[in-house]
Amino acid sequence: MTNSTISPITEQVINELLISIVREMRATMIRSAYSSTVYEMMDFSCALFDPAGRMVAQAEDLGSHVIPMPATVKAIMEQFGTDLAPGDVVMLNDPYHSGTHLNDVSIVYPLFVGDELLIFPANRAHWDDVGGSTPGSMSGRARDVFQEGLRIPPIKVYERGKVNQAVLDLVFLNMRVPDERRGDFRAMMATCRLAERRIAELVGKYGLDTVKAAIEMNMGRSEERMRRNIRQLREGEYVYEDYLEFYGAEGLDPVLMRLALTVRDGSIHADFAGSSDQVPGPVNSTLAVTTGGVVIALKSILDPEGLINHGSFLPITVSAPEGTIVNATPPVPVGSHGEIRKRAIAVTLGAIAQAAPELVAGDMQGTSNHNMIGGLNPRHGRPFVYYECPIGGNGAFAEADGPSVICTVDWGGDMSPMKPAEALELEVPLKIERTELETDSAGPGRRRGGLGVRREIRILAESASYSVLSDRAVLPPFGVLGGRSGRPNRYDVRRDGDELPIETPGKISGLQLRAGDLVTQHAAGGGGYGDPLKRPPEDVARDVAWGYVTTEHARVKYGVVIRLDQTVDEEATVRQRNLLHTREIHLRVVSGQDEFAGQLGRHRILRLHPDTLAALGAANGDVAELTGPGPAPLRGWVRADGSSAPATLPLGPFARRVLGVEDGAEIDVRIVHKGAPRPVSFTTTGD
Repeated sequence: MTNSTISPITEQVINELLISIVREMRATMIRSAYSSTVYEMMDFSCALFDPAGRMVAQAEDLGSHVIPMPATVKAIMEQFGTDLAPGDVVMLNDPYHSGTHLNDVSIVYPLFVGDELLIFPANRAHWDDVGGSTPGSMSGRARDVFQEGLRIPPIKVYERGKVNQAVLDLVFLNMRVPDERRGDFRAMMATCRLAERRIAELVGKYGLDTVKAAIEMNMGRSEERMRRNIRQLREGEYVYEDYLEFYGAEGLDPVLMRLALTVRDGSIHADFAGSSDQVPGPVNSTLAVTTGGVVIALKSILDPEGLINHGSFLPITVSAPEGTIVNATPPVPVGSHGEIRKRAIAVTLGAIAQAAPELVAGDMQGTSNHNMIGGLNPRHGRPFVYYECPIGGNGAFAEADGPSVICTVDWGGDMSPMKPAEALELEVPLKIERTELETDSAGPGRRRGGLGVRREIRILAESASYSVLSDRAVLPPFGVLGGRSGRPNRYDVRRDGDELPIETPGKISGLQLRAGDLVTQHAAGGGGYGDPLKRPPEDVARDVAWGYVTTEHARVKYGVVIRLDQTVDEEATVRQRNLLHTREIHLRVVSGQDEFAGQLGRHRILRLHPDTLAALGAANGDVAELTGPGPAPLRGWVRADGSSAPATLPLGPFARRVLGVEDGAEIDVRIVHKGAPRPVSFTTTGD
């Protein structure tokens, strides 16, 4: 509600001062933290919240941290209610108490003005290790949350100004590299105490009632701005689905994330009903994280320039059945919060693209790519933990190619997920031998996706263990409006020139390394935008000259023939593009059901005549991508079925809605991954 007694100038000044307080908190954290993950990667966030859990102000912080934090503040209020006093400080990391994953430790600082609880300065920082079965605490093969580290529910580490040393001792004793953790904790406390001083100055200058009124005015303006932008969309329900890569006892058993997005009267509701049940593997997360993914996607697409506060969240609501991968319950592992969040962004993008195709981009890298190496540092005989998130490409969009090797939209304005080689090599017994753009990794399109990164790391310690928690290692980031997929994530380890076997791509747990081993990280490229055969040949030639694309990739994916002098052979290009166009496989849609298979997972089955499989060069279990009039593709696992007519594909109602087709329509099909998931029985659903 607007308070007419406050001038717009006063309101604006107060809210900008609140944002500046958050910026000063961030500067304090960077200058005082012990961990390079904080002061180099910037993997932390600060924000201000009111007692209702509404976010009042943030700065260049990680949306992945701060947007789920209203639920964190609400969990603290539910835990302590009126039992909060000046001098109290609450710590938590438990995802099931509205954290993100166990490595993200939060400090929440109740700030009183007189007897009134006014605001919560808060700091959420990634701690490189919080215990658990593997160094770095995130395991690609974790089967329950207890393997991921120490769970900290909302607990007072300071009470009325007195430290609870026993709690802190217990926490740090259960973590590798405890000196770093203590240092980061002290830095987090310093940020909150700084905020306490600055807010006291603000209230002293303007008065409590004026500050509270300015906050309400700012939130109201942000809410109305978002509702106004939502009203520009065509009302209706839009659906999409995508997968995460879960590995069961016998191999890949993908899990399904499904979304129905309803746009109506200036509001959007995201319903994840139909998503897979939670599984005993790191492809689950809580509703707070899933909600964060939806909000990040919609805010970025619909209102990228407006301030971020709780008002812009209010028009968006999210629901999901309890006990699913997007609203998990204990004790399943939830270290993959980044993968769930990024997939929630992807399905939101796929759905909203049907309402506003001109506003969307190809899929981004699609994973947080948590990479961890741990062991004993021979320099001082103490444990070390290396942690990085090698970054890939972002999706292409109507105006430009996708950015390469840059933070995705959920990671904030200044995060640097890969540390400088010099700083890293001083800290841990590793050597960075190569960091470069990955040629041919970007999704082809009229606008090309961004390129991923290739990073090579040599092990210098006598022994170490390597863990990876990522996704998009089987199913690559998708393109839109005819754009093609980026290259998927890949990780390999070489010893004496030979590649060690990794049975579960993208998910590694405690792989034993020794001195001289070479770890190579290949981060995914972003999805393309538009038909790659319509990309200007001179743009393709430029990419070849810059080393982004090889001449073979240019010929096969873009239909552009490059001479030895790196100029375009125009006549050969016309012939090649005509040839590629004639080789495209088109299928006619016939009425069918949405059919799924899976043991613990759930993946779509596409029944094709054997002649169609042969024309595609495909086999049972390969992954096909379907494109139709709808902006985003639909994927499924192919299965030969002699009862299907050649050049047809039975599709159920949900699939037809995604693709924007009716019976008899023509769609394109291509193979995006070869290799079957685990052998399972098939089931049919009527949805």
